[in-house]
Amino acid sequence: QVQLVESGGGLVQAGGSLRLSCAASGRTFSNYLMGWFRQAPGKERVFVANIKYTGYRSYADSVKGRFTISRDNAKNTLYLQMDSLKPEDTAVYYCTAGTTTVPYSSWGRGTQVTVSS
Repeated sequence: QVQLVESGGGLVQAGGSLRLSCAASGRTFSNYLMGWFRQAPGKERVFVANIKYTGYRSYADSVKGRFTISRDNAKNTLYLQMDSLKPEDTAVYYCTAGTTTVPYSSWGRGTQVTVSS
C-alpha cells in the first residue's frame, strides 16, 4: 500500500483559494491512480477529482472549473488547487491512491477545509 499525508487545509473566506498537498510514500507513485474525496459534517464521503498515471483528469460537477488536480511524480506529491471557494466546499478532504483494478485502496487521514461566508 501507499502511505498518504495531506496538508494545506485551513480557514478561508468565500471566493478565496487554497492548495492542498498529499505526500505519498511506499510504492511507485507514478503508477497510481490518485484522487481527492471530501466529507462534510453529517454527510457521506464523496468524489472530488482524480488523475490517472497518464495525466487524464476527472472532476465532480460541483467543482468543475474551480478546482484543479495535478501531480508531481518526481516529488511523489498530489495537489488540489481550489479557487472560487464556496461555503458548501467546507469538508474534510481526503487523498486516496489505488490502481485501475483496485482504485482508492489507500487513504490519508484528511485535512479540514472551512470556507466562511
